[in-house]
Amino acid sequence: MEGRRDDVVLATKFSRPTGQDPNHQGASRRWIVTAVESSLRRLRTDYIDLYQLHRPDPGTDIEETLSALTDLIRGGKVRAIGASQTPVSGIVEAQWVAERRGLARFHTEQPAYSILNRGIEREILPTTQRFGMGTLVWGPLGQGLLTGRVRKNQDNDLRRAGLFQHLNDERRLDAVEKLIPLAAEAGLPMTHLAMAFTIAHPGVTSALIGVRTMDHLDALLTGLDVTLTDDILDRIDEIVPPGTDIGTLDQAYQPPRWRTRTCAAAQSPPAPQPDRLG
Repeated sequence: MEGRRDDVVLATKFSRPTGQDPNHQGASRRWIVTAVESSLRRLRTDYIDLYQLHRPDPGTDIEETLSALTDLIRGGKVRAIGASQTPVSGIVEAQWVAERRGLARFHTEQPAYSILNRGIEREILPTTQRFGMGTLVWGPLGQGLLTGRVRKNQDNDLRRAGLFQHLNDERRLDAVEKLIPLAAEAGLPMTHLAMAFTIAHPGVTSALIGVRTMDHLDALLTGLDVTLTDDILDRIDEIVPPGTDIGTLDQAYQPPRWRTRTCAAAQSPPAPQPDRLG
């Protein structure tokens, strides 16, 4: 970013474990101060535009977190702060504490949102709109399911991998099989249908995407000007009703004890399977 820092909006996160040390995680003042200095050093910059709490930390009072982040803003190391994967009660509490204590407030929230994951339409999006927060949604392509490359009766390496259980969710795969012909009828690639749906919601500020090549990026960007008709939106509602999540949301927030169990289960060797006949 040398020579181009003013042209970049730089966002990063804190709170997830960075090693085996149990103190190197969370949202305590001690760890926030350490984490931001490490980020500034790695990114070779003297300030971060948006510093985000990656996951709620049930072991730290939100006032302590906001107080530490407020000091970073006053010190010029951070311009704005946000959160991610926060339940609606946590969003409201953080806004209330910030107002009561005269602290900086979270300006953004980062939940998962796609045609398949519409649960945030019930409470999260109305709440962020109520508080004037930006909503930066992740997973608009359904963690790969809405690319059109994962089909119900196709076997591939991703579906066999234990870390991608959502690719084997029958309810999600059934919905995808209904969405693919709908995209074709609309004359759109599946990815354009998915992205256009995501950014059409008035409560969505922007959608975060992950690409590996410039070709992938260019292909997605060509769909930014797509506007879905009311008929297409209504038919999407028939496949995935508003405010609902299809299948499991295995990347949603889980208390630490449940994350530990989930990770342990994912790392366990699969049970032996009987030989197939024929």
